Amino acid sequence: MSFTYQVLVRWSDIDSYDHVNNVRYFDYLQEARIAFLAQIMGTTGDYFAQYPVVLVSQTVDYLRPIHLRHPPYDVDVWVASVGTTSYTLGSRIVDRSGESEDVYAKAESVLVVVDGETHAKRQLGEAERAALLEHVVTT
Repeated sequence: MSFTYQVLVRWSDIDSYDHVNNVRYFDYLQEARIAFLAQIMGTTGDYFAQYPVVLVSQTVDYLRPIHLRHPPYDVDVWVASVGTTSYTLGSRIVDRSGESEDVYAKAESVLVVVDGETHAKRQLGEAERAALLEHVVTT
């Protein structure tokens, strides 16, 4: 089961080539990732205060340029795998406003869980692991 988060392109996201600057894709993915994790963990406050985590790797495949327009684009997020101290999220930026589903980017994000005070790597807690495993999608 994947999660969908909608992002609107802002005027400030556009570069001199009249499309979204590639760095902004990371912002869209981050916004969606945070919303997804907060939802599956059931947090109502600061997600990172309860479940500290560090993004250690993120790869993005740019498939087509995103342009300034309304309606929003969808960012799908899912859990790809769960380890002992880390997990991997898959995501993609999609346009579903027309008759087809056009994928603009695909990404993979690896997150390591850490201790909130020492910032040392730690093992996933039982609640974290259970919530993540419940949302694993194999592609």
